[in-house]
Amino acid sequence: MNLLIPFLALALPFADSRKPGNPLEHLPPSIEILTYFGERADISPDNQRVAFMAKSFGDAMVIDLKTRIIQCLTCNVPGAAFLRVMHLVTGDYILIGPDHFENIRVSRTRDNELWFLSKRRGSKPVKLGQRMSEGAATSKQSLKLAFSQGAAQAPDLAPEASRLVVSDLDVSGGAPKLINKKRVYESKDRSCMLEAQDFYDHDAKMTFTCYEPKGLASVMGIDLQTGAVTNFSKAPGTYNEVEGIFPGGLFTSVESDRQTEWLGGNRGSGNIDVWKLKLDGTGKDFVRLTSFNDYEGGKASNPVVSTDGRFMIFQAARTSDPAGVGYGILLYWFKK
Repeated sequence: MNLLIPFLALALPFADSRKPGNPLEHLPPSIEILTYFGERADISPDNQRVAFMAKSFGDAMVIDLKTRIIQCLTCNVPGAAFLRVMHLVTGDYILIGPDHFENIRVSRTRDNELWFLSKRRGSKPVKLGQRMSEGAATSKQSLKLAFSQGAAQAPDLAPEASRLVVSDLDVSGGAPKLINKKRVYESKDRSCMLEAQDFYDHDAKMTFTCYEPKGLASVMGIDLQTGAVTNFSKAPGTYNEVEGIFPGGLFTSVESDRQTEWLGGNRGSGNIDVWKLKLDGTGKDFVRLTSFNDYEGGKASNPVVSTDGRFMIFQAARTSDPAGVGYGILLYWFKK
């Protein structure tokens, strides 16, 4: 298999210091390739499996980290058009996506909704009756989840507003359902469009991304008990999208364009790599974890961290593609 094709075919003529070549052929010993396709991975609570999407508006898959056997979770759904898959603490799954593909704009916004998928073999997804925007946060300790809404999903919101909602998932009865919904934060305009990411500190706090004008973003956190909000990245004029939380909640992984300071190129979600940020509120403790953006047309994105802190999963991506699109899942060992 020629791994050069996906990247070199779309190499961009940057007037900067990026190198030609394919980052997949220059991996350090700490990184290994899990799959040559797929995107938006999520690690199981026991750190034994990784769920991921085969493609945008497609099927959800899962790979066993020991055997490397891949299984399809939704191939019994004709025309599956899901965008994300995430584990629940029970080993079941949350799916995100429309019930059918209409077009990219409508299917990613107005028709995007939450689904429950049982871990029992042969189960089919069940709608939770909740439209939402982008991704969701699922607790590693309980059946708590959070999601964001814009005016496309919540008609009571002003056209430029967005909000974060926290809910519990009730699976005790027949059909699963969301209960105890609570609006925890709202942005009045497009100066900050919201997306939920991760619970931490025993579900008392949550990270989220604030998407800002001109394609920029900040790492944010909210104390769900007091409502206090903190900007953790504190880097105006840059792109910092919060991703997987590290165990203990002291650090998080971030998609960041900080390397453009010396590599050159445009700011934003195109030129990103995976960084580690300390959640101490100073915004000064950033450590770079991947170097895919050192190569023309390459970037690393969508990292998630295991609950034992031993490894991270992320995806290979192209600078020219929309956020979330990936071309293979990689395993990053912090310690074996």
